This record gives sequence, structure tokens and C-alpha cells, in this order.
Amino acid sequence: MNKPIIGIVGNISYETEGVMIGEERIYVMRPYVESVLKAGGVPVVLPIVLDKDTLKKQVEKVDGILITGGQDVNPLLYNEEPIEKQGGITPDRDWYDIEVIKYAYSLKKPILGICRGIQVMNVALGGTLYQDISQIPTAYIKHSQRAKPDLPTHTVEIKEGSRLYNILGKTIAVNSFHHQAVKEVAEGFKIVAQSKDGVIEAIELEKEDYFVVGVQWHPELMAYKGNEKMLEIFKQLVKACLKNE
Repeated sequence: MNKPIIGIVGNISYETEGVMIGEERIYVMRPYVESVLKAGGVPVVLPIVLDKDTLKKQVEKVDGILITGGQDVNPLLYNEEPIEKQGGITPDRDWYDIEVIKYAYSLKKPILGICRGIQVMNVALGGTLYQDISQIPTAYIKHSQRAKPDLPTHTVEIKEGSRLYNILGKTIAVNSFHHQAVKEVAEGFKIVAQSKDGVIEAIELEKEDYFVVGVQWHPELMAYKGNEKMLEIFKQLVKACLKNE
């Protein structure tokens, strides 16, 4: 069987000590890589570049895109001023993620967005975010857990008939590491999962023949530790890439 190449978008951090203090590091966390491997894909890290032609070549060389977690999305990108609880931003990554998503979308490459990934995907395609969950009147669940990363700490309800429902079923327990959330969903997308306090936990493209899915939790952290249900999300990404060949 052919193994599709999955481009995993890198994150940015800064060295805080030693001779390289202040220098940028572009990296991905190992659970993303291992989850793609276990699902039957070939993981390739996409380093952040600020040249659009190079970025397009990167996207063209892979079969699918995985948008990873990371820092907050700049609210100016969805026409809002930052509130006090807005966290740190990385403008280079914002630009890169958005351009990768738009170009991959134009080529109908399968896309999976995780945590920040669902948020920046929604913004890239015309949606908006809550800069902090405290802006959601119904929110009461702890969405930034202190428990081990692979442990589920709250449940989400998944809409029947959705792609995610077919993968995970009606109710699933998830981990949670976010303080922002999807607000207005981008045109052409639908809400397919919410926590019991109404926070949007997953969206997907309405077109059934094109895999574009975003989840607010971190399935890779759970799949890495042996959670087969969460691994199935990555398997479906790989399957969608094979159908696209």
C-alpha cells in the first residue's frame, strides 16, 4: 500500500539560555510524528518559511496537512483588538499557517487541525475566535487541564451524521489545553462537536467528499499513549490522502 506524505506544520520557540539565547527553534512534538506513523502515513516536518513560492512547493510535495498546536492567533487577523487575556502571538507562524491552509484548501489536500490548528484554520477561511473562554457566557468546564497530557478530563458530544461521529461515536472523553475557542464558524463549515458548556470542540467541512477537520483537543497525545479511538482520526486523514491520489 502506498503511504501518503503528511506535512506537519512546525511551531516556533526561542532559546532561553546558553550561547543560542534568543534564537528561534522550529520544531514539532514527537506525538504528532508518532501518530502519523502509527496511522500509516509518512510524517514530514514543514519548517516555517516566509517565501510564498517556497511555501507552495512545500504544500505541493505532500499529500495532506496537519496543523499543530501552539500560540494564540493574532486577533487582528479576524478584525478584533486584543483583550487583556489574549496570550502570546507568533506573527510569522500566523502568516505561514494561513497561507498553507489556503493553498492546501485550493488544491483539495486533506487537512487536520489540532488545538491552535482548528482555530487558525477557521480564521484562515473566514471565521472568528473567542480570545478567551471567559467571553463565552455558558462556559464553566476547565479547558486547561493540570492532569497528565494523555488523560481525558471532560467529554464532548458529537453530532450524528458527521465525519467525526463515524470515527468516534456520539460521546468521547478528551484532554484539554486551550483558553481560546472557535466563535463564528467559517463559511462552508459546520460545528460537529461541543463540550457540555457549549464550547465548540470540532468543526468540519460540509462537503462530504473532502476531508477538512479541526478538533480543539490533542488526539496525538492520547494516540501516542495507545488510545486507538484517537488514532483513528489520523487513520482517516491518511485514508483521505490515499483517496486523493
